[in-house]
Amino acid sequence: MSERHPIIAITGSSGAGTTSVTRTFDNIFRREGVKAAIIEGDSFHRYDRKEMKLRQAEAEKQGNRNFSPENNLFAELEQLFRAYGETGTGQRRKYLHDTEEAAPYKQDPGTFTPWESVPAGTDMLFYEGLHGAVVTPEVNIAQHPDLLIGVVPIINLEWIQKLYRDKKMRGYS
Repeated sequence: MSERHPIIAITGSSGAGTTSVTRTFDNIFRREGVKAAIIEGDSFHRYDRKEMKLRQAEAEKQGNRNFSPENNLFAELEQLFRAYGETGTGQRRKYLHDTEEAAPYKQDPGTFTPWESVPAGTDMLFYEGLHGAVVTPEVNIAQHPDLLIGVVPIINLEWIQKLYRDKKMRGYS
């Protein structure tokens, strides 16, 4: 935790409402003139969409329908939180969810931008995603945020939001 370089992490499963909470924080930041480095949890997946679909299909053939921690870059996320808390710097990238997000980068949806430094002069780091409080034998991401908010709606609302978004906005079947 850091007074000079605070970190806020909003964490919750896909469709839980973390994006709605993030929009509220965006409005607060704008109103208060806070310059936040925004980090999306999807940016710390190990594989792009195409590779993940292949790996998921292979795992399902073997009877495994669960996602594995190895599909994420937990050590890199913890390093970002640690570095930002200590120095206000760190490495980030962006996951490009759809055509609109991908267009400025001239990349395909479902891919990552190159790694880059967090912009200098930010007031705080703001993380939104599933893994903002992960603790494993190898990493302890939860120790770094100064404010950690877990979003957990009622299960029906979560699944309704997720199914609608994934089908209508992301083109999944």
